[in-house]
Amino acid sequence: MTESPRRVLVTGGASGLGRAIAAAFRAAGADVVIGDVNADAAAAVAAEIGATALALDIGDEASVLAAAEHITDAGGLDVLVNNAGIVAGGGTLQEVPVDVVDAALRVNVRGTFLMLRVFGALLADAGRGSIVNISSIGARQPTPGLGHYEATKAAVDALTRTAAIELASAGVRVNAVAPGPVLTPLTAGFASDPQARAAWESRIPLGAIADVDQVTPLVLFLASDAASHITGVSVAVDGGQLLV
Repeated sequence: MTESPRRVLVTGGASGLGRAIAAAFRAAGADVVIGDVNADAAAAVAAEIGATALALDIGDEASVLAAAEHITDAGGLDVLVNNAGIVAGGGTLQEVPVDVVDAALRVNVRGTFLMLRVFGALLADAGRGSIVNISSIGARQPTPGLGHYEATKAAVDALTRTAAIELASAGVRVNAVAPGPVLTPLTAGFASDPQARAAWESRIPLGAIADVDQVTPLVLFLASDAASHITGVSVAVDGGQLLV
């Protein structure tokens, strides 16, 4: 009897790291749902990699509940990757606009909370599953001008630990992957500036900003049965940046 492929939902899967994660799960044989606030982009990527697109605004409770109902009706879920996140802007804590802070909180904290609340319950009801949250080393290492964003990722790490404890008895594992800077459309601005890129890479002992393909294997591992005794951790993929 052939085992059914795992069903995986990747939020923010229409671009950047989320797109790479979705493609990696598809290449591994999973049925992938790309959830993204940009429905057109999600549909385009889904068509390209053989996935399913789902319009999803993780900061909106009604949208999250509708997504959960849709996925339940379609056969349920095995893996949730909470990848959707935004920086929204920058500036010191005295300078950053409050609406930038509110936007980051809405997606990164409220959105992660809502996904854990709704889909954590869905997986718990099934008695199995794995959740991988995408955090950041910024949760542990400050960069001036990004304090608002780093605070949201510290919250993601805290939510990861709490969810891991609360869902363990239901057979659901919850972990996080915490990248340093990764080459994506989000970082294209500074990465294309030789001076800015060199300044950042000088902070990384291994000397380079990560490619998405250097992050995706850890996401797949933590979601897999090979990581069946791992829960509640946030694992850095940062070329050693947290060491300095």
